[in-house]
Amino acid sequence: MIDTAFFITSFVTLFVIIDPIGLTPMFVALTQGMSPKQRRAIAIRATLVSAGILAAFAVFGEALLGFIGISMAAFKIAGGILLLLTALDMLFERRSKRREDTADDEDEDFDDPSVFPLAIPLIAGPGSIATVILLVGATPGYTGLGVSLAVMLLVLVVTFIFFQAASPLERMLGKTGINVVSRLLGMLLAALAVQFMLNGLKDFGLLG
Repeated sequence: MIDTAFFITSFVTLFVIIDPIGLTPMFVALTQGMSPKQRRAIAIRATLVSAGILAAFAVFGEALLGFIGISMAAFKIAGGILLLLTALDMLFERRSKRREDTADDEDEDFDDPSVFPLAIPLIAGPGSIATVILLVGATPGYTGLGVSLAVMLLVLVVTFIFFQAASPLERMLGKTGINVVSRLLGMLLAALAVQFMLNGLKDFGLLG
């Protein structure tokens, strides 16, 4: 039976990490001057490539950690620290600035930004990869894997929808609106990151 609370928490965590709202201005910038058909094709490729990468880490990530001798508890703590740093970037707008710089750097070299930098590293980056491995490890067995894959696909579908509505959404929210939403998501992510670290410390037996 699927744990509804785990599903919702997993969805919120991955949604905040991928941050479709914050990605929409980047998508607009990377596809500037393209037709709606070209934008749709790029959005499809970016989400499909991201799905493949995240699914691979969801299935094989924990086995890879075991192979190189890293415990799941240690990865939870490290992942929590990584998520906390991402949250701080969101709160202080460093993440958006870095994404803008990445978009600017690649404009001249790539006509098709679907794989890089959209899929990697903006969608399937270190934070989202760490998150899917953590979510799979939170509920051992096929249930945890199935729920994590379902959550990942759902978040990517939402991301694709945001890409399709990028231009009108950007006009509706404006720069101030996007900044407010990103900071609220950053606060939520910081709390979730601390929870990941606490769970890792409990697994080590350092907390009761």
